[in-house]
Amino acid sequence: MNIPKNRISPFDIDSAEAVSHVREYTNSLRKSGHEPKAYVMTFGCQQNEADSEKLAGLCSLMGYKIIDTAEEADLVLVNTCAVREHAEQRALSHIGELKFIKEKNPDMIIGVGGCMASRQNRAEKLKVSFPHVDFSFSTAQIHLVPSFIAARLAGGRRFFPAANLPLHGDNNPDTYYADFPEDLPVVRGSTSRAWVSIMYGCNNFCTYCIVPYVRGRERSRRPADIEAEVRRLVERGYREITLLGQNVNSYGRGLDENVDFPALLERLAKIDGEFRIRFTTSHPKDVSPDLIRVMAENEKIARQFHLPIQSGSDRILHAMNRKYTAQSYFEKIDALRAAMPDITLTTDIIVGFPGETEADFEDTLTALRRVRYDMIFSFIYSPREGTPAAKMIDSLTREEKTERFARLLEVQNAITLEKNKAEIGRIERVLTDDAPGEDGVMHGRNEGNKIVRLTGSAEPGQFVWARITDAEPYLLHGEIVPPPR
Repeated sequence: MNIPKNRISPFDIDSAEAVSHVREYTNSLRKSGHEPKAYVMTFGCQQNEADSEKLAGLCSLMGYKIIDTAEEADLVLVNTCAVREHAEQRALSHIGELKFIKEKNPDMIIGVGGCMASRQNRAEKLKVSFPHVDFSFSTAQIHLVPSFIAARLAGGRRFFPAANLPLHGDNNPDTYYADFPEDLPVVRGSTSRAWVSIMYGCNNFCTYCIVPYVRGRERSRRPADIEAEVRRLVERGYREITLLGQNVNSYGRGLDENVDFPALLERLAKIDGEFRIRFTTSHPKDVSPDLIRVMAENEKIARQFHLPIQSGSDRILHAMNRKYTAQSYFEKIDALRAAMPDITLTTDIIVGFPGETEADFEDTLTALRRVRYDMIFSFIYSPREGTPAAKMIDSLTREEKTERFARLLEVQNAITLEKNKAEIGRIERVLTDDAPGEDGVMHGRNEGNKIVRLTGSAEPGQFVWARITDAEPYLLHGEIVPPPR
């Protein structure tokens, strides 16, 4: 590669120049009879999936063929999660296994990014304990990945820029956590469902959460850019658009334009075409009457709301710095159901937060019975180094937390099954998956985002109507029927 040896620091090569240099390299491999391949390994949330689609887009732009296994790859990018210790350990285990693959292919380039790699201690661990890893990159450096690859291919040293970040992420967010460029290429993982990030970062600082420290402060994309992206997706035949943000309800803060989240939803719902809009994740303190009104008035916005409660105890909510009470949360739920009686509600719950008593846990069970969620996503508390909760006294044993977790699931599974059985006989619109499942049967998701196993003929990635014929705790069965008149 024609890069001067005194210019092989990644920050000396701009992205466009880097793409050109890497394409020169991949073209040379292709001319020699070897098809250059890249694999993007993803851990974590929907935002990570969206980020990985950008990484795949950059790989494709640089001349790599995207594959779904590391064994034959010339370039491996690992997009990690840091929300729980287990997620980090799982990622580190897979990164460790790449050593044996690289021994068979020493020219393989391995980069590790995402939330875990944005933490100083983990970036240092990658540098010291994983010598087969070539570089790391933070959540704000995705657009610089071509520069990292170009520098390494040109003989540059292993590079771990996230290791220079303070653990608490208290450097200037306006300089380090710059907005992503709007022109990054994307290779989407589906032909019918698409992720669209509308904002990045978080300002809430829940005491258990590492996200504000690894993704920075809130930055909202311009509404015109979001609308243009959604229009392109709809024109290409995408049927479901999920808007992403750590707290989508706070969208618009800091923008030059006076556009909040309800206004953005209303704007997107006016786009012509047959599609529906979802969004995640929401913070209860920011659910406004205007948001509820916009959802109720626009058929293109799915009547499904994921609203994390985390705990039913006011004392624990205060310790979590959640900025609402159980009662104020219930009032938001009541308002949603009053406007949309058929809305599907899901939530997140943490079991065993430091200081949680049996009475606090009973308050959480009371919340389950009070709200009657369609589904919950529940986790046993995992301390995150660098967060305030990690310094709190945690007197519960693992056995006590596990026992409470089992009781929580027992209560919720009964509610979920009862609610699913109430759907038997209904005719619902279902968006089919991109391909049949392993059993050869087509599945899809209804407006409430519940999985439906379908009988009858259905094209992939299209809306169909189905009569619900049976129900399990986390699966509906349906037969395809003609559209209702």
